[in-house]
Amino acid sequence: MTRQRQRKPRGQALDGWLIIDKPSGIGSTDVVTRVKRAFDAQKVGHGGTLDPLATGVLPIAFGAATKTVPYVMDSTKIYSFTLSFGDGRDSDDSDGNTIETSDARPTDAAIEEALGAFRGSIMQIPPIYSAIKIGGERAYDLARAGEIPELAARPARVDEFTLSERPDADTAIFRVVSGKGVYMRSLARDLARAVGTVGHIAALRRHRVGPFHEADAIPLDSIAGSADTPPPSPELLRPVVTALDDIPALAIHESEAHRLHQGQAISLVDLMGRVPSDANPDGGLVRAMAGGRLVGLCRLEAGLCQPERWIGDGRG
Repeated sequence: MTRQRQRKPRGQALDGWLIIDKPSGIGSTDVVTRVKRAFDAQKVGHGGTLDPLATGVLPIAFGAATKTVPYVMDSTKIYSFTLSFGDGRDSDDSDGNTIETSDARPTDAAIEEALGAFRGSIMQIPPIYSAIKIGGERAYDLARAGEIPELAARPARVDEFTLSERPDADTAIFRVVSGKGVYMRSLARDLARAVGTVGHIAALRRHRVGPFHEADAIPLDSIAGSADTPPPSPELLRPVVTALDDIPALAIHESEAHRLHQGQAISLVDLMGRVPSDANPDGGLVRAMAGGRLVGLCRLEAGLCQPERWIGDGRG
C-alpha cells in the first residue's frame, strides 16, 4: 500500500499577533484574506468579528496565536457608537433597510434614565443579521433569504454604557465597555425602544480588545493596500503571549512542561512558592512559562495544575 505524502502547507510559518485598524466597508474575513496574502502566511485567523460598517481594532492571529483566539474573544472590549433615532433598520445598522420610523426623539435625561437597565448582566436578543446558527444555518443567510429567524435572548455582560455626546436631537454617541458576545447593534436597537422610539447604529468603532489597544493598530492599507504596497515585515508581529498578558504567569521547569504536554497534572504542592499570588486556585487560569517562553495554559483546581490548551512543543 502506497503511503500518501502529506502536503506541505503553503506560505511562511509565522507565529504572533498583528493589530489591524479595520476600515469601514470590509468584513473581518476579508481582512484576514488580505493580510494572509500580504504576508504569504500559512495560518491566519482573527480575534473577534467586526461588522463591515465598523472600524477599529481587529486582532489578527498567525500560526500558534490562533490557539489563543478564544481567550482574546473572552476579554474586555471597548466601543463607541453613534445611534441614529427615528429610523429602525432590519440589520440594526445603516447597512440595512428601513423597516420602521418614529417622530419621537428622547431627551438626554430620558436616555440617562434608560441606560441603567442595560448595564451589568443582561439578556440580549442578537440582531437577525448575525452569524448565530439556527438549525445548522446562519441567521444572516436566513434573513437574506426572506426568512425572519427567531433568536432567543442570550446572557451578556455590559460593564459600562454611557452617553458621551449629543450632537443633535437625531443622534447620540455612546461609550461601551463589555465582555464576550455583546452585540452593539442590539444595544442601540433596544435602547432606542426603551426611550420610546426606534433607531440604528450609524457609526461603530472598537477601541480595545483585551490587551490590544487602538494606539497599537496599523491601517490595513499600509499592510495590504495594493500591488504597489511593499511586502510587510514579519517583525511587525507581536509575540503570541501578548494576547495573554492579563493571565497570571506560572514559571515551570522544562521537565514539568514535558509532563503537562503529555496531559499529566502537577500538584500545586510541587509548585509551592511559584504559583502567582493573583492566580485563583479554585478554577483560575495561568499561562505556563518555561525558560521565558509560553508553552501553554493551565487550569488550577482541586489542588492540581491541569493542562488546558497547549501551545509549545513540550520539549524538556
